[in-house]
Formats: sequence, structure tokens, C-alpha cells
Amino acid sequence: MHGITFPSQNVTPIVVGVTGHRDLVDGEVAALERRVAAFFVELQADFPDTPVRVMTALAEGADRLVAKVAIEAGLQVQAVLPMPAEDYMQDFESSESRDEFTALCRQSEVLTLPVTTTPADEWRQKGHARDVCYANAGMFISAHCHILLAIWDGVQSEGVGGTSQVVYFQHYDRLPGLAESVPRSSLFLTDDESDLVYHISCSRRNAAGSPDRMAPLQCHWFTADPDSPRVESMPKRYVGVFSRMNAFNKDVHRFAARISEHTSSEATPPDTLIYGAAMRVRDAFDVADVLANHFQRRVDMTHVIIYTLAFLTGLAFILYSELNANDSFIYAFIGFLLLGVLIANIATRREWHRKYLDYRVLAEGLRVQFYRAIAGIQGAGHTKFAYDNFLRQRDMDLGWVRNVMRVAGTLSDSLPADKESTGLRFAMDHWIGSPNSPGQLDYYQRKAAQRSTISRTIGFLTLGCLWAGIALAIFLAFFLQGIGSGMRDPLIALMGVLPLIAGIAEVYSQKKGDRELTKQYQFMAIVFRNARRRLDEASSDSERREILLGLGDAALSEHAEWILVHRERQPEPGGL
Repeated sequence: MHGITFPSQNVTPIVVGVTGHRDLVDGEVAALERRVAAFFVELQADFPDTPVRVMTALAEGADRLVAKVAIEAGLQVQAVLPMPAEDYMQDFESSESRDEFTALCRQSEVLTLPVTTTPADEWRQKGHARDVCYANAGMFISAHCHILLAIWDGVQSEGVGGTSQVVYFQHYDRLPGLAESVPRSSLFLTDDESDLVYHISCSRRNAAGSPDRMAPLQCHWFTADPDSPRVESMPKRYVGVFSRMNAFNKDVHRFAARISEHTSSEATPPDTLIYGAAMRVRDAFDVADVLANHFQRRVDMTHVIIYTLAFLTGLAFILYSELNANDSFIYAFIGFLLLGVLIANIATRREWHRKYLDYRVLAEGLRVQFYRAIAGIQGAGHTKFAYDNFLRQRDMDLGWVRNVMRVAGTLSDSLPADKESTGLRFAMDHWIGSPNSPGQLDYYQRKAAQRSTISRTIGFLTLGCLWAGIALAIFLAFFLQGIGSGMRDPLIALMGVLPLIAGIAEVYSQKKGDRELTKQYQFMAIVFRNARRRLDEASSDSERREILLGLGDAALSEHAEWILVHRERQPEPGGL
């Protein structure tokens, strides 16, 4: 069954996943619809540049209630089916229910998850295997949404794939007895932005008691926070994450013309099973790449201007103090200083440096995600996708980067891995590179050589100016009296200017992180060179995919380290 297909869009929506009971009480339905509608209105008001998308399995009850409210509000709906539609509809109570499901599918983008339970056909009958299909759909929705909207009585249940289990999975990224194989480490103990639940309490027709802890129709934000799990307003740390997403989308709107004119730096993949899904990831990469390059140019320009003004400020002071010049030099000193402070403050207020770093690390994460999808690489366990551990131990504000990757990879993650060698070869040739297809190996080798040259040049300039200044100072110490007055003052000024040039060049190099960048490029060139060698020596496609999986992890880790190195290097008045 096919519904609508979302057009390729540059903005990233806030994705609201849905879980809830099927047996809602008729007398509460209208009020629940009003609560859901109000929730959507609040999200759109708080983050006006970010659309809202609803992800739901379209089961009877809560799933469809939310879907209908969303469609009426003009929101996109993504239907995630746990099995083929014709099999899924066997669980619906009536022909009217099946007709409603079909109609909602036509108004939604439909993703049908591959059935992975064994034996092969056991899931077609009621029982544990079929319940596992529902649980997989719940975990998929949880893993790819930003907020889980739970219309739930709050009662814990052991039923496989039930609402309480999906909420538990949203909080802890595991399900006892089903998804315990997901690898866990110290990352499991860190705060993260993917445990957010909006809980609307409800009653159930088939339940023995009333909702647990909350009155019917009561609403709370519900997280895994042990101190304040339920609060009235969205917790501040999540507001920060969504605000960064909203700022990104605002920049997408501002630079829409530039983005539309952009030619992707990544090759177009072959028309394989995963082509359309992978192109969504590449489209997202292109957007992040354009914005990262734009703000990098602004940051570089700001650095050049600030350190040029720093030199001019120092020169004006030297000329004023050493040459007994007129007052114009002190006015120039003040003017250069204030102009530098003004430019640095503009750059800081407009967050050019932060945006450059965030958008670059997003682009690099999406690059890895794109080539993994094309190569037919899927992570281990039920939810180990490209974004899962990326930046997890870093600044909480970087959670928005994973949010964008979570949306970009939704379609590719919903498809079975393409095990044909065509996409794998494409990833090898265009991600790493080959003699005829330059890739990241060629990029890192070139950048390592360029950065090494720049670093050496600045080093020679710094040392040359420093020693020239020292030599001139020694010369003046011994021969100052023998020098004519016409040459004396210029030489004294030059004695001060040379160390000034050396100091500014050194500080500029440190601010740009030239030494660290050189080492990073050299390291990544070695990583990609070794990956290329091992791929050429590999005896099977499965081994090649394992190598590419490891390469992606290494690249993601290096990007995380890169943003830490450069986070504190923003242009600032202290540069003067």
C-alpha cells in the first residue's frame, strides 16, 4: 500500500511519534483530540520555523486519533507499518476500520518495516512473533522521533509491544527480553535528548481500574530524569535542542536561493533499492554543507579583520609612543580597537562560529550516514543507527545534530539493507576514493599537505620576526648613539613592530588551530588509507561492510573531537 511521498525538503521537522491504547473510552475522545490539537499548536508557536511531522503506526485508537488531528491541522503524517498492509489489516475489528486505515494511508507517507521474526511465517498468526513486529514498529518510531506522544493510562504492562513498553524504550533505549542486545556503555548513563515523552492520560474500555498517578486527560512532559520526571512545561535542556533546530531551519529559509543553486560535492549514487532513501540523506548533507561553508567564510573573514585591526592598533600605539607623533595616532588606536570589538561582538551575537562548527559536524555526520545507507550497512541491534552515539558525550546543545540525522535517515533505516555489491562499490570509490574517483582519502592528504605548509610558513614568519626584532634591539643597544636622528625613530618603531607581527601571527595560528588541524588531517589520511588497503584485501562483501562500518565510527569520533578542539576558538574582543 502506498500513500503520498513527501517532497525532498530542506527544513527538518520536529517528529512526534505516537503510541497509545486502542481501547479509548468514547466519552474522552473529543477531549483527547482537543488536547492533541493544543499540543501541536504549542509546538508550532514555540518553534515557528520548524514544521511538525507525526509518525504513527495507524493502529486503531490513539494512533488514528492523533493522525486525524494532524491531517486536519495540515501536518505531515508518516505511517510506519509493522508488516505489509494486507496482513496488518487482519487485526482491525471491522470493514469500517479497514476503510479508515486505507484512507489515512492515502494521506500519509507509508513506510513498511521489513519483518525479521523467525520462523518465516509465524508472524502471520496471533502470538509472540506478531507482537514482536508491533514492538519493532514501536521501537522504530521511538528511535526516529524527537518527542513521543503517549496517550496512555500510565499503567505498566508486560505485553510485548504495548504502550508502556514503548514509553520505557523511549526513556532507556532497551526493552527487557526483546531489545537487550543493544550494545551499551558509559553512554547509557549520560543525559541525552531522545527520552522526551508528552503524556496525555486516558482511561481504557477494557481496563479494570483508572489511570495510574494522573487523572484522565491530564498532561505532563515525562522524561527519565530521576529528580523531576514529570513537569508542566518542556524542560529547558530540550527547549535548547529544539531552539537550535529552529535556528538551523531559519538559516535554511534565509539561504534557500544559495542552497538551490548548490551542486553537491558528493557523487550521485546508482539507482539501487536504497537510492531514493539515500538521496534524502544526501540532500540533507548538501544543505548542511552549504551553510557550514557560508559561516566558515564569515568566521575566517572575521579572524582576518580582527587580527589585522590588532596589528593596526599595536602599530598606532607604537607610533604614538615611540615617535612622539601627533594625537591622530591615539585616535587611530582607539578607533581600531573599538572597531575590532564591534566586529567580534557582531560575530558572537550572530553565532557565526557556533553555527560553522555545528553545521560542519552535522554535514560530516550526514556524509557518513549517506555512504552507510548506499553500502547496505546497518547497525547492530534494534536501534543502532548512524546518529545513536554521535556526540552523545559532548555538549548537550549538540543533540539537535542527532535530531536532524534521525529525520534524514528515517526512510533508509526503514528499508532492508541492500546487499548487492553496486552500492558497496560506489561507497568505496566515492567515499574513500580510487585513482579515478577522488574521495576523502585524497581530500585529507591534500589538506594535510596544505595545512602543514601554512603552519610552517607562519612558524617561519613568527620566528623570523621575533629574531629580527631581537637582532635589531641588540644592534640599537650598541649603536644607537651613532645613528642619525632621521633613522633612529623608524628603527625603534620597527623594533616594536617586528615582535608585534610575530605575536599576532602566533595567536592567529593558534586561534585557527593550524597545528591541531594538520594532525587531524594527517591522522584521518592514515585511517582512510588503511581502510582502502584493507578493503582491497578483503575477501567478501560482508567483510568490506564491516570495514566501512568501522571507518564510519572512526570518522564520527574524529568529528566529535574536532568540534571540541575548535569550540573555544571563536572570534572575540580578547583577540585584540
